[in-house]
Amino acid sequence: MDTATIDKREDRIRGMFGHIAPTYDFLNHFLSLNIDKWWRRKTTQMVPPAGDGPILDLCTGTGDLALAYDRAAKGKTPIVGADFCHEMLRIAQKKVDSLKANDRIRLIEADAQKLPFPDNHFQIVTVAFGLRNVTDTDRGLSEMIRVARPGGRVAVLEFSQPRNRVFGGLYRFYFRHVLPRLGQMISRSKDNAYHYLPASVMEFPDGEALAERMRRLGLAEVRWKPFTFGVATLYIGVKPKE
Repeated sequence: MDTATIDKREDRIRGMFGHIAPTYDFLNHFLSLNIDKWWRRKTTQMVPPAGDGPILDLCTGTGDLALAYDRAAKGKTPIVGADFCHEMLRIAQKKVDSLKANDRIRLIEADAQKLPFPDNHFQIVTVAFGLRNVTDTDRGLSEMIRVARPGGRVAVLEFSQPRNRVFGGLYRFYFRHVLPRLGQMISRSKDNAYHYLPASVMEFPDGEALAERMRRLGLAEVRWKPFTFGVATLYIGVKPKE
């Protein structure tokens, strides 16, 4: 996929996700056969809340990972969900309201490239399926690192490309041809969001390439774990103590 065809300007990405917000949760679960819920739960298990201090979920969208961390912390840890798409945050807020969790989960409209948080603040900073949509990947990662506490963890859950020849071939056919048609049919995205999805995944670095990028920006102890034959991968790094 020619990366020149991937338009990741902030206004376009914000508008695209705003338009598909009403069908976003349904399509996430339907097109992944609900496996996306397991990926988020696994993230909270591999990067569990530890001690005090808030957790930040960046590009929180409709809040599913923020809510998964609230469950993992048993409602005892402050959670902040940040996203720059107002329509997505409105849906996330309805979920928070339904759980009566406003005292522990706070949602903020903010750009991942310019976070309104102080340095060295969060024990965990996460992003699920959002980093590849940030216009400047390095800038987004650098902001995640900046707001993490020394010794805190940065976790990136992102789509990746399966390496197994047989499964990878079948998956790529589904991902490039079946998923976009189903997604477009249901979402009626005027921005072709479900054609953008496979295109953005195919051009985004994964595996060791993304892990090395995280190391280069200052994270230590970076490791990565593929999920579901490599359909998604969790990357974990530690902000060095000063």
